[in-house]
Amino acid sequence: MNETTFNELAGWVTEAGLIGRSETELMAGFCRRVVEAGVPLARALVILDTLHPIYEGRAFLWRSDRPETAEIREYGRTNEGEAAESWRRSVFFHLLQSGEKMLRRRLTAGDPVDFLSFKEARDEGMTDYLALIHRFADEGVIGEMDCVYSAWSSDAADGFGEAAVAALKRLAPFLKLAVKSAALARMAGTLAETYLGRDPARRVMSGRIVRGVAEKIGAVLWYSDLHGYTQISDNSPPEQIIPLLNDYAEVVISAVHRHGGDVLKLVGDGTLAIFTTENRQSACLAALAAAAQVRQGAARLNESRSQAGLPTTAVYLALHVGDVFYGNVGSKDRLDFTVIGPAVNEVSRILAMSRSVEQDLLLSASFADALGPGMRSRLVSVGRYALRGVAQPQELFTPEPDFHIALPASVKPV
Repeated sequence: MNETTFNELAGWVTEAGLIGRSETELMAGFCRRVVEAGVPLARALVILDTLHPIYEGRAFLWRSDRPETAEIREYGRTNEGEAAESWRRSVFFHLLQSGEKMLRRRLTAGDPVDFLSFKEARDEGMTDYLALIHRFADEGVIGEMDCVYSAWSSDAADGFGEAAVAALKRLAPFLKLAVKSAALARMAGTLAETYLGRDPARRVMSGRIVRGVAEKIGAVLWYSDLHGYTQISDNSPPEQIIPLLNDYAEVVISAVHRHGGDVLKLVGDGTLAIFTTENRQSACLAALAAAAQVRQGAARLNESRSQAGLPTTAVYLALHVGDVFYGNVGSKDRLDFTVIGPAVNEVSRILAMSRSVEQDLLLSASFADALGPGMRSRLVSVGRYALRGVAQPQELFTPEPDFHIALPASVKPV
């Protein structure tokens, strides 16, 4: 590969990284151009860790027999069990621990096949294998992302040749920097969604971050909690509390998300969410469908936890409709993207009435009205109550026992 070709390839991957190409686009485009430049590349692999609540990292695999795309493989935690053993036996772990930057094996020329990846490559017909590691400085480490690994293999009879190896060693950092840039952008979006919620994350990532900027919206407000949580936390071993919260939060959040809602806050055992559509009745129906899913999911969860001898509880819920301000609230150093307004206070007060009226699902009068006359007739009034901090007594409702939600096509689960 001459200097002109090298500079063109390095320039392409740098530009592609700057304009925001995805990891797979970068990988496939880079590898195709390497082959076009005369490097006998048959397989390429780039691996880097990430910040994700489930996955430890991602691997991107390119093959010369499928040159137009790259495959994504997400991997879980490698710090225990069989995954940890496999990791400690890998060539990348060896490079990480030894401090070496590269390891090459001519697979058909008598070099030792001393790692599993070498054996697998040889069995697939590869003749040459080059493993590289590029480490980050301490200030560049994010979570467990402290380096980028790569592997390059050839099936040419004579392998890569020294010039090709030299070219890959020089070019790989350009690709890895571009992939790291794409990964960081994706990680930022993932973390924002995980900790802020899906819609708030989209708004924040699009630049809606100015303190005090909020939009007035109409929304269905969801506020749920767990029965007897304080007693459970007082009487259960501490190591059981976080798994309990996780189990029931999974039931609630998955139901809200499935029916198009957005979870804004987890406050201890409580969940604040909103449903917003142009058609308020549709948002109410979606919230009721999510409530039904929570009831079913909690019943299944209670059965499995009971069988395991673990404490169980029930989810109780209030639904309300009102106008709220939706946006950034806080100090210059710490902001929250949330909803504020009297309607938020009212839904929390309605939830607090659940114990008194012995109902797990309470609906406000405004929610009942938004359902329309046909659906409202399927609700049962549980009386009028003075809610703390609310000027006028409020009539509260709960669905009839055989109440069933048939969602319109416009609000089918997503």
